[in-house]
Amino acid sequence: MVSVSALRLGSLEPGSRVALCLQRDERYVALVLALIRAGHVACPVSDRLPPRGVARLLESAACSALISEDEDLLQAVGPGFLRPELGALLEEVSQDSSYRSESIDIQQERPATIIFTSGSTGAPKAALHTFGNHYYSALGSNANIALRAGDRWLHSLPLYHVGGLSILFRCLLSRATVALPQPGASPGESIAGLGATHVSLVSTQLSRLLRESTDLGRLEAVLMGGGPVPSSLVDEALARGLPLHTSYGLTEMASQVTTTPPGASLEELRTAGRALPGREVSFSERGEVLVRGQTLFAGYVEGERFDRAVDAEGWFHTRDLGELDESGYLRVGGRMDNLFISGGENVQPEEIEEALCRLEGVDEAVVVPVPDEEFGARPVAYVRINDAESRDLARELEPFLPRFKIPVSFHPWPEEARPGMKADRKALGERARRLRGRA
Repeated sequence: MVSVSALRLGSLEPGSRVALCLQRDERYVALVLALIRAGHVACPVSDRLPPRGVARLLESAACSALISEDEDLLQAVGPGFLRPELGALLEEVSQDSSYRSESIDIQQERPATIIFTSGSTGAPKAALHTFGNHYYSALGSNANIALRAGDRWLHSLPLYHVGGLSILFRCLLSRATVALPQPGASPGESIAGLGATHVSLVSTQLSRLLRESTDLGRLEAVLMGGGPVPSSLVDEALARGLPLHTSYGLTEMASQVTTTPPGASLEELRTAGRALPGREVSFSERGEVLVRGQTLFAGYVEGERFDRAVDAEGWFHTRDLGELDESGYLRVGGRMDNLFISGGENVQPEEIEEALCRLEGVDEAVVVPVPDEEFGARPVAYVRINDAESRDLARELEPFLPRFKIPVSFHPWPEEARPGMKADRKALGERARRLRGRA
């Protein structure tokens, strides 16, 4: 095994948590893998966070060191963290021939990474994964979506999200290539320029890809994540001949839980697919999705405290609502945390969002509640659509939704709504309340 000192991390013991806050490039990939190989726990952190936000995450995960090129960030975290010099680390990795010539055995139960959850329904949590979690995640994914030596998976998701990190392990297991896009390149430019055969996308990226005229004929798989894919995008992607896979996953399960198989029908692609090997799916009496299996994380860390976060039978409660159809395909209904009451009626925002996305030209929608004196709360929608001003979206929704679920107002999609892979519902709700107050 490569010694800890080989990474110039001083007196840190194996198992120490080392944060990385870098722009995505080959150096970042090499350091994540080198840290895991050396026995440390790699903790990728978003480079879009302000310094104080990073410092809070490092404290919550009990990190001992921070690797970054941002001098302001390095100063902000203070002297309590070891701050190894990036150039020296990379030189050590590049000169150590054992990284290229020696394979090592890593115990499956050994802690490997900490990934911070999206925080869409609260403060981000530090989710600890073992090496085995990532191995079985990759094994199950590759059993469903064939990945071979010579294939090239475009690394189109951030490394600080589990969807981006999982690409590394899939490629390692199959000896495929991780294709890193150039900064600022569009999805189509990256796929064509790098000869990508596989790509992971969220709905926004798929929408942008479909607007490009790039030849996508070499693609063998387009794995969708980050939430349900609007029906209009599924229809358009199939019309373009894209080999689409819809899925359901979460940080705590090391990425995918369910995914559609190759050649799935249109009806199947409107679900989240079936459970992959190494995963189990069940439901509570309230319809909450429960998951467990070989990919289930070790637990949440908060400083020196540890929360296994499962019930007595080992199930993790996702706070997502869902059901299985007769063929075992998962249909996700929305977050339990998002549900609100309007005039005594339950309103699930995701149901309204799905109806909006069935309308022609609607690429994306998010619905949030705003306070209302008469009804308690009413739905308001943000919609990504080209001709919003000339459309009466409320009237177009009448055939699909009861009146109390039709939004009382529709706003253009603000670009700042999605700081990560998922829309920031809290920020959008606050924005909607301000807009309604000025109406």
